[in-house]
Amino acid sequence: MADVMQERAGVQVLMCDPDGPKVATEQDALDLIGASFLGAEVVAVPASRLDASFFSLGTRFAGEIMQKFVNYRLRLAVVGDISEHLRESSALRALVRESNSGGHVWFVPDLEALDERLRAVA
Repeated sequence: MADVMQERAGVQVLMCDPDGPKVATEQDALDLIGASFLGAEVVAVPASRLDASFFSLGTRFAGEIMQKFVNYRLRLAVVGDISEHLRESSALRALVRESNSGGHVWFVPDLEALDERLRAVA
């Protein structure tokens, strides 16, 4: 399955294929942003597609990727179980908590939780 555009809770979402290529560089993130120009307001990326460096905040990769989405006025939703990463890093737990209280980047456990977030902002 390729990345596909879907309407979810009245919002256009680029749903990234869980089996797609890893997001391991800024260019990979920019490629997703480019694909979203077909009308998406949100890009939903499975947590499994994010390179491990995304969850290691010392690399600054997460901040760089998140800032790219903010700059292009797109919401980023990281979808999936990241509990293993959260157990290992209090800084990541703080980032997730802060991100989830805002409107640009969300960490959600599944698509139902994404739909709830989308309904709340629609």
